Amino acid sequence: MPTLLVRNAAMLVTMDGQRRELKDAGLYAVDGIIQQMGASASLPTTADEVLDLSGQIVLPGFVNTHHHLNQTLTRCLPAAQDNNLFPWLQAQYRIWAGTTEAASRTSTLVGLAELALSGCTTVFDHTYLYQSGNNVDCQIEAARQLGVRFHASRGSMSLGQSQGGLPPDDCVEDEAFILTDSERVIRTHHDPKVGSMTQVVLAPCSPFSVSTGLLRDSAALARQHGVKLHTHLCETLDEERYTLQRFAMRPVEWMETLGWLGDDVWFAHTVHVSDSEIQRFAQTGVGAAHCPCSNMRLASGIAPIKKYLAAGVKVGLGVDGSASNDASNMLLEVRQTMLLARLALGLRPADLPPPPPEDWMTAREALELATLGGAKVLGRQDIGSLEPGKCADFFTLDLHTLNYAGALHDPVAAIVFCAPQRVRHTIVHGRPVVKDGLVVTVDMPPVIEEHNRHASRLASAV
Repeated sequence: MPTLLVRNAAMLVTMDGQRRELKDAGLYAVDGIIQQMGASASLPTTADEVLDLSGQIVLPGFVNTHHHLNQTLTRCLPAAQDNNLFPWLQAQYRIWAGTTEAASRTSTLVGLAELALSGCTTVFDHTYLYQSGNNVDCQIEAARQLGVRFHASRGSMSLGQSQGGLPPDDCVEDEAFILTDSERVIRTHHDPKVGSMTQVVLAPCSPFSVSTGLLRDSAALARQHGVKLHTHLCETLDEERYTLQRFAMRPVEWMETLGWLGDDVWFAHTVHVSDSEIQRFAQTGVGAAHCPCSNMRLASGIAPIKKYLAAGVKVGLGVDGSASNDASNMLLEVRQTMLLARLALGLRPADLPPPPPEDWMTAREALELATLGGAKVLGRQDIGSLEPGKCADFFTLDLHTLNYAGALHDPVAAIVFCAPQRVRHTIVHGRPVVKDGLVVTVDMPPVIEEHNRHASRLASAV
């Protein structure tokens, strides 16, 4: 079985139960699972792969809980640059519907590579358009090729404009086929074991693009097979108006009537929620994927993340699609999580007293959301921290760089407060995906060239 030895790290951030931050430390892993960790002198002296991390900081791999990898094909699209959610979607639905299998493969590789270069080792992707040959299978194969853990969704849209939905009718699928293919994808690809590299999630797109029946049936199918459920919820006030007008209920109340509140569910965004709805999430075990860059990009609002945490709601971070971010950078998302929560403090009424210390989002809290928080949202106990028995998923950053000059009195906080930089190494299950700042599992320049050809074709075809 392959072995990995990491030693001489200037700082190793464990995110374990004691939240230990170890100096001059390392770890030893066998077949992708951590066996020992601690002071470098206490570890074995040889292994199949040895990393000397002098001058570097080590952190658990980031867990991205919400993405749309195919949207790397429409980054910075002129028609969608200055819109909020509904017109932004309407500018791109038909472009996305033209995504072929080849375009999907390259967009998945591009997004995953960008994530890996920002410390991400586990990725959930929410794809929901399959009109032109796109499929879940090609995305799973691309993730295996790159070497990251992949939670793939069999997403769906079934409610076209003629039935009161937002997407055009030619961008939705037949519901019977959606359910049949969802079951095929689960049976073919879902692996629930410890250390799993591939898991499947059922993910109808949103309240305004799927029917009530499909939401109920997807929940029943997911629970029959023991997989998790995901959708967008409470992202914008437009969505809230839609459910109030159509169902005479706010989004959370409506989803609860369909069996969509439970510890096997997490929602993306959850910006516009009441205090009582936050408590309902906590009571039922619902998780939330916070996507600060996208929420700012589309002027959606500021999610009440500190309220979620105080109530005990599971919260992870997501970069969201690369057409509403327009990056796949988890380090950037961690930084924006901290800054946006602080901006919310500045928007409090002027007659309130200054916020107490516990209301401030700290750098370490933001890092915890990206690691342990994401693992909890995805229902995984084998990732999110560095400790014996867990997967050897981690990344490293050089501390003696221009970005961190003058900030090394607290190197852990420095990687959040200071400008994000490219990682030095990203390791997934004990195997390098990024080494010395370069992706080593896939030759990326030809992929980027092909990806740009697909992006140009798609944008010019509509």
